[in-house]
Amino acid sequence: MNLKGVLMNAFSENKKVAFLVGGAGVAVLGFGLGYKYFIKPEKVTAVGVVSQLLIHPLKSGKALSVALAECQEFGLKYGELQDRHWLVITEDGHMVTGRQEPRLVLVSLTCEGRQVCLNGPDMEELRFPLQQPENRVIDCRVFGADIQGRYCGDEASSWLSRYLACDKTFCLVHFEPHMKPRRPVEIEPIFPQYEQVAYPDVGPVMLLSEASVRDLSTRLEKDVTVERFRPNIVISDCEAFDEDSWEAVQIGDVRMQRVMSCGRCIFTTVDPETGIINRKEPLDTLKSYRQCKPSEKHIYKTSPLFGQLYTVKKTGVFQVGDIVYKISR
Repeated sequence: MNLKGVLMNAFSENKKVAFLVGGAGVAVLGFGLGYKYFIKPEKVTAVGVVSQLLIHPLKSGKALSVALAECQEFGLKYGELQDRHWLVITEDGHMVTGRQEPRLVLVSLTCEGRQVCLNGPDMEELRFPLQQPENRVIDCRVFGADIQGRYCGDEASSWLSRYLACDKTFCLVHFEPHMKPRRPVEIEPIFPQYEQVAYPDVGPVMLLSEASVRDLSTRLEKDVTVERFRPNIVISDCEAFDEDSWEAVQIGDVRMQRVMSCGRCIFTTVDPETGIINRKEPLDTLKSYRQCKPSEKHIYKTSPLFGQLYTVKKTGVFQVGDIVYKISR
């Protein structure tokens, strides 16, 4: 090849390299601009402090206040106790809650070692094994959805039937990890398709602020406590209903995503200290000032909104005293 050909060939190769380098530079620049203007970094803002963590092992049963809890995709867990993993049912498998049997709110279910402990007013404590693999699995119905539960035995059934004293037979069942869970989307289409729960009404985690409860109490003849509304996470150091705007939160190791507000029902009229239902307050008062926007009527209908339902995006551990961070972009 003559000198002219060598020079032309070198120029051609360098031109290709320059083109590739230039193209890569443009791509990097474009990505940088896109990140800056279209993919905004997260903004983390402290909005409150965890003042209580409440686990309700028995659906409609008494809350267990804990200083520290694991937050799993199915909700809060403390030792062997998982939120809403035990359920009272009728003989034909339909759920029984405080709406039908208000005195259930006075029943506590705890664990010591590998024993489950049932306690209630004027009842002797009952203990039975946590694991009873020889017991049958019962098909249950929770808000019209099919789910299973392991029968907790004849003694637990007899204990509950005596306690509730209404000439009916009740059974206690326990949700186990291998059982098929419910899908909240079948009840509330706004929930993600993949979300799963055991026996909660809808979502795995409910959050409520102390200030919101105080605001409600100022409108009532008699103060109410957070226990009446059965939240899992209670927040202090914020204004009333600030939690309505927290779309995503970080607490300790845990990250959660808000799905919807908690629409309230007649269960709020059960006094958690007496087990008596009045069927009016605080529900009537909530209806007077906590209605949804007209555009959300198809979701909440006439239910007043109080507290927020979350799904768990990152599992982990949190504790009382942890700062609550609002995540936004």
